[in-house]
Amino acid sequence: MTTPNHQIRCYSAALKMLMRREHSKLELFNKLQLKGYDDEIIDSAITQLTEQNYQSDERFAEAFILMRFNQGKGPVRIASELKLRGISSFNLSDFDWFKSAKEIRKKKFGDIVSSDFKEQAKQKRFLQSRGFSLDQINQSF
Repeated sequence: MTTPNHQIRCYSAALKMLMRREHSKLELFNKLQLKGYDDEIIDSAITQLTEQNYQSDERFAEAFILMRFNQGKGPVRIASELKLRGISSFNLSDFDWFKSAKEIRKKKFGDIVSSDFKEQAKQKRFLQSRGFSLDQINQSF
């Protein structure tokens, strides 16, 4: 049943989420569904929030990319996480991923590059798990 009261509560719940941090439309939709709101009401609330510029997938993507970059994550991982959150258009070219991979490798394993194959393989797997491409990983050595 769709009542004005349900719409107001749904809008208010979404706004509270956005006050804490940026959310993608998909994230908001999923969280509001878990709270038991109807899809129609959720769509209406998200549309209204987007029109009022309280919700922006572009702003969410920028904040998310910066947060993950600062956590030492690579572009492959960040891109897949954004896609899971419903963001298909984003720009990762503002960051120097080669420099980031090298710094993360140094921070974790030290300045000296080991000549031991097993140790290098371990370090490469670590960087790969962080989401760096093979080019970025190889250049960090």
